Amino acid sequence: MVNPNQRPIRVLVAKVGLDGHDRGAKVIASALRDAGMEVIYTGLRQTPEMVVNAALQEDVDAIGVSILSGAHMTVFPKIIALMKDKGMDDVLLTGGGIIPDTDMQELYALGVGKLFPPGTHTREIADYIAAWTGEHREF
Repeated sequence: MVNPNQRPIRVLVAKVGLDGHDRGAKVIASALRDAGMEVIYTGLRQTPEMVVNAALQEDVDAIGVSILSGAHMTVFPKIIALMKDKGMDDVLLTGGGIIPDTDMQELYALGVGKLFPPGTHTREIADYIAAWTGEHREF
């Protein structure tokens, strides 16, 4: 999946807001590492500004937000707006959690990448990030 002649795919995994359930985020972070990606886990209670600033500092290819609190229609639009303000058009914003299909469609229209519900196989998430990065990264 990862070309040994190129730097590994770098992914920032974040928990935004007051959502304190981070087991899923840690499982995803571990699975992405196992897939050969470099993962930066921000920990709990991040703000959208903190996430975007960390992504800039870490020069990531993707941001993955885990959200179970129901605040997805606030969090994702704020992060995507901050990313656009900072010119981060080459960074994937993806994530997962409990997000109704109708809300997913609205978030996709804003430019958010694929969103994954609970129970998604970790290989599917890693493959999606690798494929997206392969299409959008300039080597």
